[in-house]
Amino acid sequence: SEVQCVQDMYNGVKKLIDLEQSLEGADSCSGELTYPNFKEETKSALSRHLTKEVFDQLKDVKTSRGVTLKEIINSGVVNQDSSIGVYVGDEESYSAFGALINPVIEEYHKPHKVTDSHPADFDPSHLTAPNPDPDAKYIISTRIRVARNVKGYGLTPTLRKDERLEVEKKVVGVLECLTDDLKGTYYPLSGMDDATAQQLIDDHFLFKKGDRFLDAAGINQEWPEGRGIYHNDNKTFLTWVNEEDQLRIISMQKGGDIGCVFSRLAKAVNELSDKLGFQYSPNLGYLSSCPTNLGTGMRASVHIKIPHASQHAYFTKICDEYHIQPRGIHGEHSQSSGGVYDISNKRRLGLSEVQCVQDMYNGVKKLINLEKTLEAKGAPAPSPPAAAASSSGSGKSAPTSRSTSSPTESTKRSKSCILL
Repeated sequence: SEVQCVQDMYNGVKKLIDLEQSLEGADSCSGELTYPNFKEETKSALSRHLTKEVFDQLKDVKTSRGVTLKEIINSGVVNQDSSIGVYVGDEESYSAFGALINPVIEEYHKPHKVTDSHPADFDPSHLTAPNPDPDAKYIISTRIRVARNVKGYGLTPTLRKDERLEVEKKVVGVLECLTDDLKGTYYPLSGMDDATAQQLIDDHFLFKKGDRFLDAAGINQEWPEGRGIYHNDNKTFLTWVNEEDQLRIISMQKGGDIGCVFSRLAKAVNELSDKLGFQYSPNLGYLSSCPTNLGTGMRASVHIKIPHASQHAYFTKICDEYHIQPRGIHGEHSQSSGGVYDISNKRRLGLSEVQCVQDMYNGVKKLINLEKTLEAKGAPAPSPPAAAASSSGSGKSAPTSRSTSSPTESTKRSKSCILL
């Protein structure tokens, strides 16, 4: 209609004005970086910690790779609805731009301080996690992933085309040598035929081009070259290559055998680490382009049906006590459907991989016990579920999954900068 014609034009013009205002921080003639014009409603970590004093201190800093402040803050300046707004270009940036990045890290990962040591422990024998739901009445599926980046390269926002292809070649070379239950096939996104793409979609494995937050950070450059998906023959082990991080390594299966899922992931990660070597800091753990994914880079989660426990007054208290995060199964800020929630660890930095999974396991076990207690008491069927609780750990606002209906993983994101 006539109204729709004008509405189209209005909406587009409004969006362009918003973008122009966001970009006013850079002088279009001289290219000189000037202090960003943050809107009154902007609530990102970037807007809180990039004071004029910090900006002046960092505006002329450049890493040996050539990363500048403009590249680190661009996503948060262009997308002022970010919750984090910072993407890191290389390993050196964490120290070179520490005046900005360190406060962001400490705020998100509190109580960890950037001077604290980060422990590492990926030994499955140290995890106490017998199946908490052997009859598969409550836990639908389990999924644990970690983010990793290869030593000697920039992080994904600044990877050049030749570097991205080189990283892909190295990673795939190691993946294709995996044996036993990790043996599988690599599917490059570039040139992928329709039948293969559809099968990966049906399996919930195919990831899509990054959203506007990742795009403004430079992560979508030369899409889809140098990117792909590896999965084992049993479809219980998956690796995304050159998505938000150079590797997203994922172990998953139906049911609640959390220990089995962790053991498979540990086996794969340890072998990949031995062959490739990952970027690591004694204080920050495994490095990532998004500060929210530092430390273990781990998200350990289950899809679990707890219609009574989720409506109980103790639900939030249990989640806080066990450091777990509940949300709907379609990503952060989504609603639960039929009492089914995605429950994951909340902490990543300052504790080991075993501790991350133990947090999730202990919390899930407590929620199952509560659900059983309420069932035994004949609790009435709960009313339609409310929105799942969430945290602002993503670098994006209301992120959605970059996988096509990925079972338990969403983005940051972010993060989210945030992932599945």
